[in-house]
Amino acid sequence: MAAPKKGRGAAGGQGKPGRSLALILIAVVALTGGMFLAHQPTPRLGIDLAGGTSITLEAKAEPGQESAINKTNMDTAVEIMNRRVNGLGVSEAEVQTQGNSNIIVNIPKGTNSAQARKQVGTTAKLYFRPVLTVAQGTPTPAPSASPSGKASASPSPKASPPDEASDGDKGEEGEHAGSSTEPSASATAQGRAVTGALKADASPTPKASKSASAEDEAAAAKLQKQFEALDCSTKESRSKAARGGKAEDTVVACSSEGDVKYVLGPAEVSGTEVDSARANFDQQRGMWIVQMEFSDKGSKQFQTITKKLSAQQEPQNQFAIALDGEVVSAPRVNSTLSGSAEISGSFDQASAEDLANVLSYGALPLSFKEQSVTTVTAALGGEQLRAGLISGAIGLALVVIYLVAYYRGLAFIALLSLLVSGILSYTIMALLGPAIGFALNLPAVCGAIVAIGITADSFIVYFERVRDEIREGRTLRPAVERGWPRARRTILVSDFVSFLAAAVLFIVTVGKVQGFAFTLGLTTLLDIVVVFLFTKPLLTIMARKKFFASGHPWSGLDPKRLGAKPPLRRSRRVNAPTEPKEA
Repeated sequence: MAAPKKGRGAAGGQGKPGRSLALILIAVVALTGGMFLAHQPTPRLGIDLAGGTSITLEAKAEPGQESAINKTNMDTAVEIMNRRVNGLGVSEAEVQTQGNSNIIVNIPKGTNSAQARKQVGTTAKLYFRPVLTVAQGTPTPAPSASPSGKASASPSPKASPPDEASDGDKGEEGEHAGSSTEPSASATAQGRAVTGALKADASPTPKASKSASAEDEAAAAKLQKQFEALDCSTKESRSKAARGGKAEDTVVACSSEGDVKYVLGPAEVSGTEVDSARANFDQQRGMWIVQMEFSDKGSKQFQTITKKLSAQQEPQNQFAIALDGEVVSAPRVNSTLSGSAEISGSFDQASAEDLANVLSYGALPLSFKEQSVTTVTAALGGEQLRAGLISGAIGLALVVIYLVAYYRGLAFIALLSLLVSGILSYTIMALLGPAIGFALNLPAVCGAIVAIGITADSFIVYFERVRDEIREGRTLRPAVERGWPRARRTILVSDFVSFLAAAVLFIVTVGKVQGFAFTLGLTTLLDIVVVFLFTKPLLTIMARKKFFASGHPWSGLDPKRLGAKPPLRRSRRVNAPTEPKEA
């Protein structure tokens, strides 16, 4: 009884290849549906195909500080440049390091290339500015008329709570970071706050006059108007606000998140005076903090400004850390601080490390020299894509001709497998655009074309193993099953080598070559999926059909055409009756 059950189990395992086919077809439908639901029917094109500007920047260190060109500083510079490019409203730009001292910035079409070059090519500007007033990041509504005819305005929402700054040596905690800063209660009150803050800020200066001049009043009125109209809810408006003003000017600015807007006084300390900044976890208080160390000059400047701010009321007891005109943090000052200070608040590890990077970049003795600027027009990109597609079509046509001429009926299985592989590759690349920012550039197209040969090679390996079994005298169904284990090993080894080459190429290169490596690796993995879940099950089903099983001359599995030796089959039939003798 045991032997028949084992035989039925083996037959049943071979008799259900439809499960694998159903699985891969479900995957095809799901990926295709997801592509259209994500409104991404085509892969995102890279700069060489869609057009745009490619800028190569070389890092230059200050004399005597050549060691500043290192991976940490370069990665921080990339983050800053990403912020700048995103501030221009560009969502598909690529900023990445190349080698040890170069940064490549690829900006797609539709962006002002001259403005982008100016943004990414200059050193980051980090300033510590006193906060004069603060409000919600949206434009201030004009006062509305009450039923009695008098103007009135509703109170403004609360702004985001500031962090706290304390002396790192003293370790003072100060007030709880969760308390909030109350902005001015109305548009009129905000205007008075701006004007009053400007006068208060100017009064400690010995040379300042006791009463504001006409020019000062006009400047205050202009600043008040800018502050009320400032909208920090979009990247474009935040970037526009950040581009205005010099270190010695009183400016309006937005927070990095866009939920708060500020009026900031002239810069009291430059970011170049920060010797170091690091994020640490305070075990006693159970919170993340950012610790700063200043130079001798910066220490004196910081002590002066914090002494003045600590005597003020909110929000004028805050100093803003402004990077390229955007406020990344605005901690309160509880006491006079010296050369070392810490910023505490509702930080997690990531936000603390981000702020530490921002503070560190202001001290980096790095500047960047523009090495080259390459402009790729959309027309040129379209020609390159068209040429790549034509090359791919020619390569595919040659593969199809070879398969039909040599494998005949088996070419049907190979072509269906290539079609499934192509659909999977296309839909996945389309979905990876919005998911991870993958862009299909010309080298990536070349990788997809090379993958046609790799995928076809896997089919050929399997077909030849099956044909070898037929040459040895076996019928088709046993040949399909006996040829699979040997073909499977060969396919896995071959694809492993291809994937390993793609992985190494992806790791050691940057830029466009990575697109080739990524596509090659992706299609190699899909080749394994298609061969295991589609080609093998489909050939198992086709082996039951009379056209293939009978060895039709056009099936590609004709024993006579393959040179099978009938005496080999007869010799096996003669040996078969020996089994009853043993019984």
